[in-house]
Amino acid sequence: MKMTKRMLSLALVLVLALALALTGCGPAGGGGGGGTTPPAAELEYAQGTQLRMATGYQKPNQGIAFDADTVGEGLTLADGKTYHTGDLKPTWEQLKETLGINFESVWTGAGSAEKEFNVWKEKLNEVDMVSGSATVLQEAGANGKVVDIAQYLDMMPNFKAYLEANPIVRLSITGDTTTGAIYFSPYFDGVNDIERMPLMRVDYLEKLLNGAGEFTATASNNLKAAAYEPYMPTSGKVAVEVVKADASATETIEKNYDAAGNIIATMNAALAKGTVTGVEAVNMLRNYIDKAYNGYYGENRADLFAGQNAAWDADELAALLRCVVANPQTLNGTDTIQGLYSREDGNNQRRVDLFRLAGTLFGVRGLESRQDYLYFDKEGKLHDARQEVATYEALENMNAWAQEGLISADYINQGSSTSTNYLEKDNGFMSYDYNQTQTLMNETKLQEGEKYMAVMVPVARWNDGTGEQFMRFTESWRSVKTDGWAISKAGVEGSTDKLHAALKIIDYAYSVQGQILMSYGPDAFIDVKDASVVVETWDDVAKKYNTFNFNGTQMPKIAEATEEELWAVGKGNYTNYARHYLGSTLSFAKSQAFEVQCTHAVGREGAQQIAAAIGFGTIKHPELAICENMWYTSIPTVLPTTATQNEQLNSYAELISSGKFSSSKGNMNVLIDVINQGYAGFEVSGVTDAASAVALVSGDWNGSKYLQIKSAAWTMLLNYYNDSAK
Repeated sequence: MKMTKRMLSLALVLVLALALALTGCGPAGGGGGGGTTPPAAELEYAQGTQLRMATGYQKPNQGIAFDADTVGEGLTLADGKTYHTGDLKPTWEQLKETLGINFESVWTGAGSAEKEFNVWKEKLNEVDMVSGSATVLQEAGANGKVVDIAQYLDMMPNFKAYLEANPIVRLSITGDTTTGAIYFSPYFDGVNDIERMPLMRVDYLEKLLNGAGEFTATASNNLKAAAYEPYMPTSGKVAVEVVKADASATETIEKNYDAAGNIIATMNAALAKGTVTGVEAVNMLRNYIDKAYNGYYGENRADLFAGQNAAWDADELAALLRCVVANPQTLNGTDTIQGLYSREDGNNQRRVDLFRLAGTLFGVRGLESRQDYLYFDKEGKLHDARQEVATYEALENMNAWAQEGLISADYINQGSSTSTNYLEKDNGFMSYDYNQTQTLMNETKLQEGEKYMAVMVPVARWNDGTGEQFMRFTESWRSVKTDGWAISKAGVEGSTDKLHAALKIIDYAYSVQGQILMSYGPDAFIDVKDASVVVETWDDVAKKYNTFNFNGTQMPKIAEATEEELWAVGKGNYTNYARHYLGSTLSFAKSQAFEVQCTHAVGREGAQQIAAAIGFGTIKHPELAICENMWYTSIPTVLPTTATQNEQLNSYAELISSGKFSSSKGNMNVLIDVINQGYAGFEVSGVTDAASAVALVSGDWNGSKYLQIKSAAWTMLLNYYNDSAK
């Protein structure tokens, strides 16, 4: 293990933090509420009150206590303590000591929050706190199964202050617009920041596109017959605002289709006449870049995709993917290479990332929504991407890519997960995923000179209600996640001690020290400079810890021993390390400040470029606020439907979470099937185009009725919001 590669560079972290600060967004709670204020009444409970916790993230090793597979015969962590099976993880041992609450873990690790709740829903008297999806917990609340936390907000000063400082969060968790009920505590995996990003092998880009003269190779494959047609214009000019290469300001550059033509149209015309080799395709793309951008990128044409001043679009990516799959001999020394892939091509939970990417590529809202497939138009009317023609037209484009072999064979075959080895075997080019967890493979999977990096969001045709425009927009924006923890009404019934102790956990998690604990773990894992300081406000953080500037707030640095342990037991994956070993980031407000310190230098480079573009406004995104143009308003994570409405929604078998549009492992999603098989993926006769697909979903599959119920709930929620603001 070469610690010189893995030791964090404070200078690079500071550069990234300053770039992120351009967004004007802070960490959950940081500078945005969550500080301690005198409570109206105390949450009193007997010291040593025991809570039965069916809480965690997904798997058995991601609960609040250690499982046998994680600790074996005993595991000593950076705090110097040795842990055994059944012991509370450090975060929860600290919480026990701080709050005087005993915890019994009854977590089963059923595979998802919704599945965990289903384990307990008929025996909620056996648990006191339980994980669940936001939807099922809201339904449980409407049915009187979980506690309405809102009734106790005056006894929860930290949580109340957080909600007052972040009204969109309050809106996202309101379960009843008559009473203002809250049925679960929200979970943030970071907040108000980009989530997923396009990731590419930049060394492949440079091999194909950079340099003077023509591209040459001793061998290449032939392009397959053209199936994909141009999405961008074939003539005229398109102005694109980019951040300058030195990240100092923005500038406007031009795509000149009159000078260069459309690269897909050019390649397709050549394919119509005969064979096109991989070498010929690369030279077509090089020539196009030089002419379309009037030499702007010079010999560093890879910057069109991977530079701070990148301006790529779907057509240019399709042309690039054609070049990649046709030149494996140059890129990896074999005769095959996969273009676009998902992290696990056999796992539905990861496969959905490709239709999420399709939305970003082809200007379609709702494919990466915070709730189902919902989004607002300019006037605030609710739309469902599954019932929009544009969605299926975007998937048609992806299906054309599949026909051309630009999407990995394992993805198309629907069953293999060998894509987990693509980077290690130099057999994959691009995915759409999380930056930190994936770019750490630069350390664990790639060799010297190889580089897997997050790249800029593409330019696409978007219509925000003010007319179609070419711009960059990402719907992948962090807000309240779709999981949370609730208090079982039957579990705590008759015990004020249990109820108050459960409420105290939630409230403490939103205090300043609580947010640090739930993100970093105990002080033994943090770089402490004065242990005597009691942290009550964000100003106290810099007094107690050695800190760095993260989004305008001083946040703690991790201890050196923690960094070493992150690699020793967590293989560099911050989220897995935190969940498996520390017991943090399981719920509540997870700050990205820990994660950014654990991000590989290559990951920081890509994230810094994207953060600068967001800060300068060249990448637009949903806002966690009610916007004048509602198209830019992030959809609340849940909407306050009644028990009767929930029963009706659950009768729409194709639309529910385990139906035809699932994002869960082991389930299916018809949108993926359309990418792979075209409209045959619906397996319904008569579905032959976008219009008939929409008709099926809206009619036979009850999409119109679903949207009516959701729209009514949104109207009630918006009225509640407006009344509360008066």
